[in-house]
Amino acid sequence: MIRKTKQIDGREFSLETGRVARQADGSVLVGEAGTTVLVTAVSSEALSDRGYFPLFVEYREKFYAAGKIPGGFFKREGRPSERETLGARQIDRPIRPLFPEGFMSEVQVACTVLSSDQQHQADVLGIVGASLALNISNIPFDTVLSGARVGMKDGEFILNPTFDEVEEGSFELVIAGSDDAIIMVEGSADELSEAKLIEALDFGHVKIRELNAFQRELIAECEIPEKRTFTVTEVDQDLQQRLRHDYFQEIDQRCRIRGKHIRAKALTELTDQALEKYAEEFPESEKVIKSIIHDLEREAVRKMILEEKVRTDGRAYDEVRGIECEIAILPRTHGSALFTRGETQSLVVTTLGTSQDEQRIDALSGESWKKYMLHYNFPPYSVGEVGFFRGPGRREIGHGALAERAIRPVIPADEDFPYTIRVVSDILESNGSSSMATVCGGSLALMDAGVPVRKAVAGVAMGMIMEEGKYAILTDILGLEDHLGDMDFKVTGTRDGVTGFQMDVKISGISKEIMTEALEQARRARIHILDIMDGTIEKAKDDISPYAPKIFQIKVPVDKIREIIGPGGKMIRHIQDTSGAKIDIEDDGTVTIAAIDKESHDKAMALIDEITAEPELDKVYMGRVRSVVQFGAFLEIMPGRDGLLHISEIDINRVERVEDVLNVGDEIEVKVVNIDRDGKIRLSRKVLLPGYVENSRDSRDEGGRRDRGRRDNRKRH
Repeated sequence: MIRKTKQIDGREFSLETGRVARQADGSVLVGEAGTTVLVTAVSSEALSDRGYFPLFVEYREKFYAAGKIPGGFFKREGRPSERETLGARQIDRPIRPLFPEGFMSEVQVACTVLSSDQQHQADVLGIVGASLALNISNIPFDTVLSGARVGMKDGEFILNPTFDEVEEGSFELVIAGSDDAIIMVEGSADELSEAKLIEALDFGHVKIRELNAFQRELIAECEIPEKRTFTVTEVDQDLQQRLRHDYFQEIDQRCRIRGKHIRAKALTELTDQALEKYAEEFPESEKVIKSIIHDLEREAVRKMILEEKVRTDGRAYDEVRGIECEIAILPRTHGSALFTRGETQSLVVTTLGTSQDEQRIDALSGESWKKYMLHYNFPPYSVGEVGFFRGPGRREIGHGALAERAIRPVIPADEDFPYTIRVVSDILESNGSSSMATVCGGSLALMDAGVPVRKAVAGVAMGMIMEEGKYAILTDILGLEDHLGDMDFKVTGTRDGVTGFQMDVKISGISKEIMTEALEQARRARIHILDIMDGTIEKAKDDISPYAPKIFQIKVPVDKIREIIGPGGKMIRHIQDTSGAKIDIEDDGTVTIAAIDKESHDKAMALIDEITAEPELDKVYMGRVRSVVQFGAFLEIMPGRDGLLHISEIDINRVERVEDVLNVGDEIEVKVVNIDRDGKIRLSRKVLLPGYVENSRDSRDEGGRRDRGRRDNRKRH
């Protein structure tokens, strides 16, 4: 067993190997304070014939890590949560491009959170662990990289902020990289400037180099097995040269065809021609021919962009495709928008709900409730394909999380807008950056729904082509440019700053200079898109949809909460059933009334007023007889408040028996004639009857009580 510890920025990190999971090709424990993560790496011997590198990354959080038992019927961990899925993506994206070209064996990296102090986040430790487990294994992977989270506290950047520090801060960045370059970036901010973002990246990269050096300390003491050799399938050089000679010029011409499906169809036809031509001479070479044609297509597109400065659809490097924005296109939804940019189209719908619609989240950091959520769907018809309609995959969850983070900084606070907000983006067409179309459409749909967002938010995806030191940064990339390019850098924000970002590269990393240039080019594109969006709707509508619930908030005394709820919730159910409104009560006495119309709201308010109102002296109430006793009757004059109607106050004339006049369930008008210091209420019916004349025996002092001196005199007589 080898174990190392190190202090970095006042945080203690630990690395360990050789004690657990020793049958894995590589196994390490990575810790920060009280949080510990087990990361294993295993690879199969045989090469896969899937046509892509089969890397599988899993990130799972055990509930026992925080001393918790899972909820639900089965009481065990089930399918990965959204947080776990996002954690797996964060580990996958930086390590995938670093495996050697041609290595096609199945590789699985499994990250399991074994201990959590509910303060230090484990996902970035998974990136460190994946790098270390792969480096000390026999799997051909030799780049040391680390992941770090950057936050901000008191205006200063901090390393790996705790859950609380992230919650309280306005900036969060996850960065992964080697010593030389940044490979992956993801995060959100409250309108951060591009210059400040570059500072944060510099800060994070410095800490990553320290973590990389820490890894090397442990690697140096490990007995690393010889890295596995693998054979790259040799391409028939004769076939490759003949395909290049016969088809490269034609491929180059067809790559310039405008229109995604027309271009794809033309290239497919060309591939079919090649397959037919060489089928007899090169039998069972269909996959090889398709692979060569794909490589020639990649070469043609990249050469066209770098050398001729021409993109496949004819745009300039920094040009955004044509944009169309529409709002209120669906008649019965609370808010809707259709955002179209080139051949990418997103239908976004906003729905407003009450606090009962909040999402409950049970995680290692504790239970929480989510009032704003954004969901992204990518049906197969959006790319003209046939496919299964299943639950959201990792891509859908990742794109939805990015768009949700991008818009979150402009969502109003709960006290200003007490609604639960759900935004759903259905991608109807896709040819590049549907997640950024979701951000733009989401901003429009929120404004259409009357949500008082502070500002509009837009996003754009940046790409890059790099060959032998030459590079081109592309604005608003197409799907083909993403597929054949070297970078996908998504940036969202308002006119005043960045709110979200995500970058992945297919090369070993990019420099600070390229990142700075890409951010500036993205800022100009974002302002252009916002100008177009403002032409459709510049600010949120003044009123929410008539089909959305109307939410009102009032304050009641804390000691009245129990009365509004009633025994076993009986009273609050009665209010909701009678009025049709939804009622929520907070511990501080805040009562939220969600009603579909004014009549429903007024009924609920009237019932709550009855419960919370205090009886007033000399006020007349309609009372219901609850019980009859020898000396009078007890009447309920308002919910939960009873008063005594003494037998002498029932009628002008003498009453021998209460039952001669009143029975349980009768309703009569009574007047409050006395409220003592203990809150006991005395009622009178006779003072409201015709013919009643106030005399000396009925005179009352200023407090509503009968004159005690005269009462005492009557007793003496």
